Amino acid sequence: MAQLPTLRVVLNCDCGEGMADDAAILPYVTAANIACGGHAGNEESMRAMLRLCRQLNVSAGAHPSYPDRAHFGRRALSVSADEVAAFVRQQVQRLDRIAREEGAALTHVKPHGALYNQAAANREVADAIAGAVVEHDPRLALIGLAGSMLVEAGEAAGLRVLREAFADRAYERDGSLRARDLPDALIEDNLRCLAQAKDILLAGLVTTHDGACIRLHADTICIHSDTPGAAVRAACLRRALAQAGVEFVGLR
Repeated sequence: MAQLPTLRVVLNCDCGEGMADDAAILPYVTAANIACGGHAGNEESMRAMLRLCRQLNVSAGAHPSYPDRAHFGRRALSVSADEVAAFVRQQVQRLDRIAREEGAALTHVKPHGALYNQAAANREVADAIAGAVVEHDPRLALIGLAGSMLVEAGEAAGLRVLREAFADRAYERDGSLRARDLPDALIEDNLRCLAQAKDILLAGLVTTHDGACIRLHADTICIHSDTPGAAVRAACLRRALAQAGVEFVGLR
């Protein structure tokens, strides 16, 4: 089997959303995106996640979203760019306050759900998010979908940006994620997840749900913690990629 070149990769997951066993998946990732009250999460869950990240030496970041708990932040809201910036700023500030109380430091911000997807395609939304991060702390990294407008906005704002790809999500030909309400949007087979991650990291390519092959370059790979078998999947992915020469790193 051909080995991957030596790569430094951040393996991240979303957590603190009340839908998964976070303690089971966090030992296998190097960065955690913590729900901070928009789509999920409260002070108790944020504090618990920050403590667990500190215990396991996992980089802790904010996972802000549209304030829409009823739809888990997966419904796009019709709001202004200023409102988007306010949502992000308030949620990041809340998590940062708790982190400081716990003797921890945030390292990054990754939007959630509909806000993430909108920022990928809408520069105004992307600029609002990047601006809110800069205003709070320009040292924070911003995670955005590889090839998206959020990546462009973050770079334009002077932020450290990580291009994100997904091991467990199907792609469309334009590089966007296949909508969750469509067939084959989620990839739950561990071998398929591993194959997709290897293709992305080794060749800079990903096969779309309909069999096309598109270019995709990534600095971080995400495993969703709320899909069945997520912890086993993360363990499999980390073990196999490490054996292939990938070095997993956190954010500092």
